[in-house]
Amino acid sequence: MSVLVVGSVALDSVETPFGKADEVLGGSATMFASSACHFGPVQLVGVVGSDYPMHKLEPLKARGVDLAGLETAEGESFRWRARYRHDLNSAETLETRLGVFSRFRPQIPEAFRRTPFVFLANIDPRLQLDVLNQVEKPTLVAMDTMNFWIESRRPDLVELLGHVDLITLNDAEARQLTEQSNLVKAAKWIMARGPKHVVIKKGEHGAFLFSGDTIFFAPAFPLEDIFDPTGAGDSFAGGFIGWLAATGDLSEENLRRAVVYGSAMGSFAVEQFSNERTIALARPEIEQRVREFHRLVAFDAPLPQ
Repeated sequence: MSVLVVGSVALDSVETPFGKADEVLGGSATMFASSACHFGPVQLVGVVGSDYPMHKLEPLKARGVDLAGLETAEGESFRWRARYRHDLNSAETLETRLGVFSRFRPQIPEAFRRTPFVFLANIDPRLQLDVLNQVEKPTLVAMDTMNFWIESRRPDLVELLGHVDLITLNDAEARQLTEQSNLVKAAKWIMARGPKHVVIKKGEHGAFLFSGDTIFFAPAFPLEDIFDPTGAGDSFAGGFIGWLAATGDLSEENLRRAVVYGSAMGSFAVEQFSNERTIALARPEIEQRVREFHRLVAFDAPLPQ
């Protein structure tokens, strides 16, 4: 089944201790689509400026990402410039130029409105709510957010929680949103306001899935070389939602499997800058890493009596 993603399409300039990249593909929708496209069709809605190098999106199109919902507006494209030091868990933002993204008002093409799986990537929650008014009875609606929206649009964000089935956010955002230091309590606070499932990402320390009274945890995949963590969370979400859409199975067991696929895609994303690694993946590479995840956490020894 298809996945609709609505979010940012940007140009990033990133410096890490291991190198730098200028004017490369970035944005939440771009990174999500680069991951989700390995599991099935993706429909992308976003906006770029008249200066955007559209040829850079050709690999996405070649992978089956439908860009009919990508608007080109007169003006400058969204640009983000940042530096990571040896603590790769947080970026130092050097410059943000929103350009045409500051005027973005998502218009969902008629052909996209019945897409069964919808991912509301990191944009203003008022726009995320507007998207939900344009789609028709999706099977699953998932969303992401960030600290900026938690601070500036909290009432809208809390309202949005009542309209989605699943939310992905990192541990700091979960604590900020709920004002709970304990992540179990934070997840329960969120689920009490609407979502059936909460995924809390902990970067290099893995991810939790909360569903009702059950908790599942998957570690991050241990890597020797990490070049660029930008977009790892969106790549995780792409793998997670992409797997659910491909299987059409929302059982607890398959949601757990989706967390592992998401973690695998997030681990690939950090191995190169931008979406260079994820977009070039072959499906056997993904399945091999999922098998490696299984070996990493398998515990078949008998428990002591």
